[in-house]
Amino acid sequence: MSRTLWTREQVLELFNRPFFDLLFEAQQVHRANFDANEVQVSTLLSIKTGACPEDCKYCPQSARYSTGLETEQLMEVEKVLERAREAKSNGSSRFCMGAAWRNPKERDMPYLLKMVQEVKAMGLETCMTLGMLNADQAGRLAEAGLDYYNHNLDTSPEFYGDIITTRTYADRLNTLENVREAGMKVCSGGIVGLGESPEDRAGLLLALANLPRQPESVPINMLVKVKGTPLENQEELDDFDFIRTIAVARILMPQSHVRLSAGREKMNEQMQALCFMAGANSIFYGCKLLTTPNPDENSDMQLFRRLGIRPSGVSQKPDEMTEIELHEQIAEQNAPKPLYYQA
Repeated sequence: MSRTLWTREQVLELFNRPFFDLLFEAQQVHRANFDANEVQVSTLLSIKTGACPEDCKYCPQSARYSTGLETEQLMEVEKVLERAREAKSNGSSRFCMGAAWRNPKERDMPYLLKMVQEVKAMGLETCMTLGMLNADQAGRLAEAGLDYYNHNLDTSPEFYGDIITTRTYADRLNTLENVREAGMKVCSGGIVGLGESPEDRAGLLLALANLPRQPESVPINMLVKVKGTPLENQEELDDFDFIRTIAVARILMPQSHVRLSAGREKMNEQMQALCFMAGANSIFYGCKLLTTPNPDENSDMQLFRRLGIRPSGVSQKPDEMTEIELHEQIAEQNAPKPLYYQA
């Protein structure tokens, strides 16, 4: 199906609109495509931590920077499954597994495929982020039942070289193409607050929106400054600029889940509420995002109750249920279901 591609001028015009006009349009687009009071909930687990050879200036997992991060080898399959069961019982519908690699090695593939198969068998959606994938690796992960693959573009093509030099923008686009060709869904977004210009934020969203097929999931991260990385002293991004980025992402990619990702632990409830108003309808749930903090589950549930929103699959409004009832309904919704895929 043909579609009209966005132009840089159109995206910049959105960013330059009066704040409330932008939010109003974003909320209208959101309501036309999604349940306005439903949020998709995911849990992210680092299955292999640190010692990454890449030089991403924001990342504490890079072997090039001294951040005090303790490196860990690839987790045992059963330990990953234990964490997946916990995530499901706490209300997550998608379990994301991340490894700090440039790309997975052949020796790791059997373990990764087993993780996907077993987490899928629990009735959870599966997602992985493992670095670059070739076509064969993407095909094998898809055959094992992987639903989503995360590979962020990070920033605009123009600013990218200021942040990463060990892989190109084309490398990232090639991985996304391999994921699509294998039949998986794409999770791809970026990071704001890296020192980029407003034009670069527009460039990132333009690159995502104009992909041959828009990502099903678009994580928008706010830089978490980690001591020891080159960006540890980066100037804080204005909160309204972040909310604008969420709103523009929603308008450009109306059928994508826009995920409020890293940096959420620094946001007060009012800012998070404005992000939901701007069209964010997905969050990472739990106390840790790979190696950086995240609000805990109880805080999220309390906020959901106060806003009258609910995790995907929960029919009643949170403010009409006790916390026990809410968790019981989530558990029932996430009960294992028959699977119809060939591993």
